[in-house]
Amino acid sequence: MNAAGAAEPDHQPSPPAGRMPAEWGEHERCLMAWPVASRTELWGSLFEAALDEFAGVARAIARFEPVLMVAAPGSGAQARAACGADVEVLELPIDDSWMRDSGPIFCLEPSGARHGVTFRFNSWGERFLPYDQDALLAGRLLEELGERRVASPMVLEGGAITVDGEGTLITTEQCLLNPNRNPSMDRGQIEAELGARLGVERVVWLPYGQFDDPHTDGHVDGICAFAAPGRVILQTCSIPGHPDVERSAANRAVLEAATDAAGRPLEIVELPHLPFVEVAGEQLAVSYLNFYIANGGLIVPLAGHRDDAPALALLAEVFPDREVVGVPGPVISYGGGGVHCITQQIPSSSRR
Repeated sequence: MNAAGAAEPDHQPSPPAGRMPAEWGEHERCLMAWPVASRTELWGSLFEAALDEFAGVARAIARFEPVLMVAAPGSGAQARAACGADVEVLELPIDDSWMRDSGPIFCLEPSGARHGVTFRFNSWGERFLPYDQDALLAGRLLEELGERRVASPMVLEGGAITVDGEGTLITTEQCLLNPNRNPSMDRGQIEAELGARLGVERVVWLPYGQFDDPHTDGHVDGICAFAAPGRVILQTCSIPGHPDVERSAANRAVLEAATDAAGRPLEIVELPHLPFVEVAGEQLAVSYLNFYIANGGLIVPLAGHRDDAPALALLAEVFPDREVVGVPGPVISYGGGGVHCITQQIPSSSRR
């Protein structure tokens, strides 16, 4: 482990050819992590409410695919009681509960085999300490699951990227070019590493993430997501004077000028609903775009706001082959994320 507390990458041969599949592909299971009581700077007095919302997400996903919940040693019984018998629980040391960012990212190889990529995790630029257990979590999970591991020396969180499964990746300059991630790497070097580890051929760089995103430095999963090859959903904002009005317009301009790895222009579906609600005295946005695509389902965070119904209706039009399920999300948003942030899919493979 290095001085910053991040796990050193393995010294190993070049990884086998593989590609990160799109989230709408078939999943073997979903990974999650149970909130940690010691993370008082995130949850404060809302810790029990956070447990309720995490359990609600797990139960909703378990209707469509198996869920494996990682819980800190000693909290497994609590997680089992809250999530129910349909959710498997595994106790491993963790510091936090954002599986999208600290968990492995899986790729499928042309042979049908699967391997997990472990990028370095530095707690969003060392924003929350300690994070030494989360820096080791991806590797530990792969070992527990018997999955082959490919390590990358680059810092990357899963919430910073969205892919179409055909070689195209969208991210934000605000996050991946932030000096608190990979200060020694330029844009070209980052693109090369994404290509080597995730099979990416084209990177689309949006300027901004969501303005009200103080924790992740602008993760893409709050503002843009692939819905199908050649089709993206873009979070926009209709609140006069809000910074996200101009920021989303700048993001749209980039998408309008972009083509994917196959040379296709991108169809843009705007999601204009961005509700702000009060949680523990704070006004915060609950992004409907921070959803999880499950096998046959779409799990969407709800704000308890008048925009919930029109947002669900719009997403049902975008994903007509999936059951759209809303789950409470304000407390998870208060902690710094949404449904997508606390989940990580394991794609189905024909062989290991």
